[in-house]
Amino acid sequence: MNSEEQKKQAALKSLEFIADDCVLGVGTGSTVNHLIAALPSVKNKIEAVTSSSKASTMLLEENGFRVDDLSSVGSPDLYIDGADEITEHFHMIKGGGGALTREKIIAEASRKFVCIIDGSKLVDLLGKFPLPVEVIPMAKSLVARELTKLGGLPELRHDFVTDNGNLILDVHNLKILDPVDLENHINNIPGVVTNGIFAQRSADVMIIGNESGPETKIKN
Repeated sequence: MNSEEQKKQAALKSLEFIADDCVLGVGTGSTVNHLIAALPSVKNKIEAVTSSSKASTMLLEENGFRVDDLSSVGSPDLYIDGADEITEHFHMIKGGGGALTREKIIAEASRKFVCIIDGSKLVDLLGKFPLPVEVIPMAKSLVARELTKLGGLPELRHDFVTDNGNLILDVHNLKILDPVDLENHINNIPGVVTNGIFAQRSADVMIIGNESGPETKIKN
């Protein structure tokens, strides 16, 4: 079973968490695209939908959903999104698609966060995947210098602008031993909008696509 099949498997399993009258937050990325394709099968259960990116909003609308702003729906009952890396402690790196700020906002607002992944995304230590950091354009050099002091090798994501009009620095060479501390430290650098460590608000549920079938883990 290849990674796309595992992603689809995890996405379909997450539908079980959508209860009647659900206010649903939808993330961004290749795994979430499988979720969006399957959502019409449970449309009768969904009261409202909000999205973390323009790309997901477009796909949702193509599948017959009206997408509301987060400010209109309040606190979603459920947020479903993928991850670029996740540990057994449910800490994540997200933002490979560049939607990390809106993803982090919806995750924080939601009552439950279900992370859907293929098996390759489960890791012992965060940092092999470059850490995305969204920065205000004028601050890119300042932020890059500060990230270098932390041992990282920041690289500007070329020809890319976030939905918020900002830039992304992808930070290589980080071994993230204390995700909560590093998340806070980077967010305190002037000019940083947010970074892709999701540790303060980690996932509540992890669904992993595997050769033997989807595996569900629930945070204690």
